[in-house]
Amino acid sequence: MTSLHLRLQRGPDSEPGHIMPKKLHVELASDERVSALLYPAGKPHRGEVTLILAHGAGAGQTSDFMTSFAATLAARGLNVVTFNFLYMEQGRRVPDASQKLEACFEAVVTAVRKRNNGPLIIGGKSMGGRIASQLASSGVEASGLLLLGYPLHPPGKPPQMRTKHLPAILCPMLFVQGARDPFGTPDELRPVLAKLKGRSELYVVEGGDHSFKVLKRAGISQDSVYEAVFDRIELWVKQRLAA
Repeated sequence: MTSLHLRLQRGPDSEPGHIMPKKLHVELASDERVSALLYPAGKPHRGEVTLILAHGAGAGQTSDFMTSFAATLAARGLNVVTFNFLYMEQGRRVPDASQKLEACFEAVVTAVRKRNNGPLIIGGKSMGGRIASQLASSGVEASGLLLLGYPLHPPGKPPQMRTKHLPAILCPMLFVQGARDPFGTPDELRPVLAKLKGRSELYVVEGGDHSFKVLKRAGISQDSVYEAVFDRIELWVKQRLAA
């Protein structure tokens, strides 16, 4: 039987005004574990909401995208936990099979719940969000689902839709999708969301790609694009989960 627990490693004190993540380990089995980072909420949040944010297929929890989103959302009042899937932890490039990815994510969920009984949001970037959605569809309890660049289909392969499990999700969902995302545009996503029983919402990053980056010729500041995304996520949390 898999043994699950969360072990906290003490790190240096955080500087005033900065979110300093705490290093964690999640035990998957006697000889397997993955590293995780806890970004404590930088200001009180009435719901004491925790967000578990999983990385995409090509970069782990210390990528610029993941650390930026985790630290910023923590500063806005969420406890944020990131982690590496086992293949990433072991330095392998090819993601594990879906079942193994789900088992790793679920281990993190179990470990986090042992530390915090407040509302829990699960989600992630691209593949990480897809795995979170599969967990939610299979009965893993969550107060919300945050999907950053949902990989609706592989690039250039619209017929290979990854939507079969979505109708089984009943918790509130926020999809943040770039307007020119090759993994699925908002126009492709809208008819899918219209059929869902859950309370799904779509925020479109105009001009954004899979990581919400906009072209320079658009004349839009990238910082302002990300700031608008953070604003939308914070509003969604307040409206849906902290009422």
